[in-house]
Amino acid sequence: MKYHRIDNKLFIKNRKNFMAKMKPNSLAVFNSNDQYPISADSTMPFEQHRDIFYLSGVDQEESILVLFPDCPKEKYREILFLKETNEHIAVWEGEKLTKEKALETAGIKTVFWLQDLEKIFAELMTYADTVYVNTNEHYRAAVETETREDRFTKWWKAKYPAHSVAKSNPILQRLRSVKDPIEIDLIQKACDITNKGFRRVLGFVKPGVWEYEIEAEFIHEFLRNRSKKFAYTPIVASGNNANVLHYIENNQQCRDGDLILMDVGAEYANYSSDMTRTIPVNGRFTDRQKAVYNAVLRVKDEATKMLVPGTYWEPYHVEVGKLMTSELLKLGLLDKADVQNESSEKPAYKKYFMHGTAHHLGLNTHDYGLLHLPMETNMVFTVEPGIYIPEEGFGVRLEDDVVLQKTGAPLNLMKNIPIEIEEIENLMNR
Repeated sequence: MKYHRIDNKLFIKNRKNFMAKMKPNSLAVFNSNDQYPISADSTMPFEQHRDIFYLSGVDQEESILVLFPDCPKEKYREILFLKETNEHIAVWEGEKLTKEKALETAGIKTVFWLQDLEKIFAELMTYADTVYVNTNEHYRAAVETETREDRFTKWWKAKYPAHSVAKSNPILQRLRSVKDPIEIDLIQKACDITNKGFRRVLGFVKPGVWEYEIEAEFIHEFLRNRSKKFAYTPIVASGNNANVLHYIENNQQCRDGDLILMDVGAEYANYSSDMTRTIPVNGRFTDRQKAVYNAVLRVKDEATKMLVPGTYWEPYHVEVGKLMTSELLKLGLLDKADVQNESSEKPAYKKYFMHGTAHHLGLNTHDYGLLHLPMETNMVFTVEPGIYIPEEGFGVRLEDDVVLQKTGAPLNLMKNIPIEIEEIENLMNR
């Protein structure tokens, strides 16, 4: 791994918190992701399932975590099953976790090789009444592929049909949404790497560069700072491309006078950052661009202040909508008639700001979090309002990552990333 080893007290604490929520006499199973094929002998780069990583820190394929806090045999209360490593695998694929390294990584003493799984699992099932399965219940999920987790669930249900079934996801949705200080430090590290990439780009952009060249500048800086990749597919959208919300082609030339909307974030140790900045290709905003930019910035700043413990998701977005409506009226993009004729289902501001303002951030860019529950201290959110004006050929979005505090305004993890017009222009023209 490129990242520095994470203190295993994080994973020990996470397992303890999860097991405290389990039913009596139950066990829970968590699988690594598959390594997905492309064609021939090619595979996609391996990405660990974030749940097993959250609970163990294990970041390799073909790994299984079993938690059984009420097991009568103490050594079986936490078990890791790993792909057996040897000298041949070390030469051809690189070093895998040994049992000793697994203890160091996860803080789990009982480690078996995968070939022992069926025998050990059969014994565990004689003691257990309930098995927790790990299903994907994220509100944005659209899974069409059968996962390793799915196959494991099919296997044990067929072999042990008398056991009860429970779900891990509701527990994880609650636990993962509130971040440990170690996790916040890791997200801060991802944000700091993103900051370095953005400052590099500010010195690079000029009329005539291509969007993909800007993308290349970001990934160069990310990799040299121990990030293995973008946290998500980057958006580098110049001119009217910014009005396509998920524009990812990044294949157009940047023209003098245009703006570039860049929605780009580095990952670090599987934790995401998520930044959006909008800058002028030639290093100077026009008066109209400044007016729209500052309107978005004001909405972002006010929307950030509203992210406090106890806030509910839907009312929050209604209030942000009011802020945006006010700014769009000042810009002449809406008039009073537009507002008078709006409905709660189709507010007038949605014509120019059609997406949400915030989402949970963490091990996933759109991280776990139950939207019907109030926000809590140490939850991490993005704040990302935007104004998109196809008829004027540009769009502006600004986005920071913030941590909710017990009292007062959230902590902005991107406070060091330039966002004010004057600072951006100065850095681009020095």
